Amino acid sequence: MRIEHEIRPVTYMKTRAAELLRSVGESRRPVVITQSGEPKGVLMDFATYQELRQATLLLRLLVQGEADARGGRTVPQARVFSELRARLTRK
Repeated sequence: MRIEHEIRPVTYMKTRAAELLRSVGESRRPVVITQSGEPKGVLMDFATYQELRQATLLLRLLVQGEADARGGRTVPQARVFSELRARLTRK
């Protein structure tokens, strides 16, 4: 993705918000919004935002899991399944 082609000043966003939202929704390409020539924000469609957020949360879980494994905070799989089966049969 060549993001330099998707840069718009804040005045463009103010005057053409509906057009900009429609374009972002159709293309699913983010647009960088600048103020005084400096990048200040990014406009993206909601589906892409949700996907990005879910990917970020998954990466955080992976990092946490790796830290737990390095720190020895793990439980053998057989024990986990055994305890889950015991819980399910009690109910």
